[in-house]
Amino acid sequence: MGDIRLNKLAKLLVNYSTEVKPGDFVLVQCEDVATPWMAEVVKEATKVGAHVETIVESQEAQYIKLKYASKEQLEEENYIQKCAIEKADVWLTAWGTQNTKANSNIPSERIRHSSKGASSWRKIYSERCGDGTLRWCGTQFPTHADAQEASMNLSEYEEFVYGAGLLEYDNPVEEWKKISREQERWVKYLDTKKELYIISEGTDIKVNIENRKWINCDGRANFPDGEIFTSPVENGINGVITFSFPGIYAGKEIEGIVLKVEEGKVVNATAKKGEELLKELINTDEGASFFGEVAIGTNYGIKQFTRNMLFDEKIGGTIHMALGDSMPEAGGKNKSTIHWDMLCDMRKEGKIYADGELFYENGEFKEDILQKYNLSSDS
Repeated sequence: MGDIRLNKLAKLLVNYSTEVKPGDFVLVQCEDVATPWMAEVVKEATKVGAHVETIVESQEAQYIKLKYASKEQLEEENYIQKCAIEKADVWLTAWGTQNTKANSNIPSERIRHSSKGASSWRKIYSERCGDGTLRWCGTQFPTHADAQEASMNLSEYEEFVYGAGLLEYDNPVEEWKKISREQERWVKYLDTKKELYIISEGTDIKVNIENRKWINCDGRANFPDGEIFTSPVENGINGVITFSFPGIYAGKEIEGIVLKVEEGKVVNATAKKGEELLKELINTDEGASFFGEVAIGTNYGIKQFTRNMLFDEKIGGTIHMALGDSMPEAGGKNKSTIHWDMLCDMRKEGKIYADGELFYENGEFKEDILQKYNLSSDS
C-alpha cells in the first residue's frame, strides 16, 4: 500500500500549487529513485485531463558526464530540457537522490562548465515563470540519502518532509491559504519600502529594494513553502554578509562563507571550506557575482538545518540571499546560469530595518509595526 501522504502531496501540487487544467501540457521530472512520486503526480494530472510527459534522470549518468566530458561537451545546451521548458504549461519536479555526495570528487571547474550548459533552458524558464506562461513547482521526495544528509532515518525524514508541508491536516490546502493571508500583510508592508538594512553576527549590509515587488511564497512555486522574497536592485547592495550555514552546490559543501559587496557586486569572497568552488561559482558568468534574491524565511515549523535548501531557506528566523539569476516577476533584471541560495541565521541579535524602521528582530517579525499601516491580522 502506498503512502497516503504522497497521494495528498500529488493532489496538492496538481490542484493547488499549479492549478492544472484539462489540456495543459504537464512535464513531470525527477531522478529514478523518486519514481513513486512521479507515478502519483502523473495519475493526478491525467485525471484532471492534462497531457503528461515525463523525464527520469540518472545520477550515475550525470556523474559519468561530469567526469569524462570535455569542456565543450559540458557547456553544450541541454536540448531536450530546453524544448520541454519551451512547450510545457506546467513543470513539476521532485528533488531526491540516491547519493548526495556523488559529485564530491568532481573538480570545481567541471561543475562550473556544466552549469553553463543550463543557460539556454534557464533563460526560458526564468522568462516564462516571470510572465506567468509557465507554472512550476518543485518538491522533495524522501530518500535514504537525503535522510542521512539531514541526520535522520528514513521514517523520521518522511515525517519531517510531509510535516513541513502540513500534509497531516485533513485539508492542507486550507492551511496554506491561511499562511498566504498572514504573509501577504508583510508583502504589502515591504512593497512600500526602498531599503533594507540587515544586521547579524558578521553581517552589516544594505539592500536597495526600491520599486521591486515582494512575492508571497505560499506553496505555489516551492513545496513545502514559507518565505517572502524580492529581487534587489542590481547595483544597490553594499556591505558584508556572513552565511551561518554551509552553502550546498551540486552536492558539494562550502562552509563559513563571507562576501563583501560593493554596488551590488561581490568584490571579495572567502570560505573556511570549499573556497575554490565558491570563487568558481562567482565567476560562472557576469551575473553570478550579483544577487538575484533577498528573502525572509517564515516557516517556523522547520526548525533544523538539513543541508537541503528547499527546507533550510524557509526556516523561520532566517534570511537568505541568492547569487545569480533574478526573478522577473519581482522586477529583477540580473541574468545568470546559476541561482544559488545561502542562509543567514537571524535568531540571535539579528535585526532588519526597512527605511530605518525596525520591523524584524531576533528572528521574529514585529507585529505591532503592522498596526501603524492597518495591516494587522483579521483573525
